[in-house]
Amino acid sequence: MNQYEFITTTPEETGEFAEKLATYLQPGDVLTLEGDLGAGKTTFTKGLAKGLGISKTVNSPTFTIIKEYRGRLPLYHMDVYRLDDSFEDLGFDEYFEGEGVTVVEWAHLIQDQLPNELLGLSIFREGASTRRIVLKPSGERYRELCKEVVL
Repeated sequence: MNQYEFITTTPEETGEFAEKLATYLQPGDVLTLEGDLGAGKTTFTKGLAKGLGISKTVNSPTFTIIKEYRGRLPLYHMDVYRLDDSFEDLGFDEYFEGEGVTVVEWAHLIQDQLPNELLGLSIFREGASTRRIVLKPSGERYRELCKEVVL
């Protein structure tokens, strides 16, 4: 299967889905997040952080590009929306190959910098609070992860 879908009907359910996903994550895992403004990317990342045992408040790193949080595994939360051509100097591969989990918002903007194997997530608004989360695994590890979480 090339993609998996999960529907949530409240922001809390979106967070709970992410929290469940976090229990399966390992060092070096990379997740990309796409979605319109207000689709729920930060809500998803907050749930992921909770599932990783992070108690610090998580918010969008829009103006800092990368925020790091400590938990069961470190969480590297990136928002590359405002990057210009200087992104090559940020050492993304050190995060992607590091000891933590990396979440990249607006990842299509740095497509050529991303690892070949990752879990792509797109969040779509289906109503006031309903979201359709589409998971696109690249690599066997992420296909197995999706089977565990979605099926």
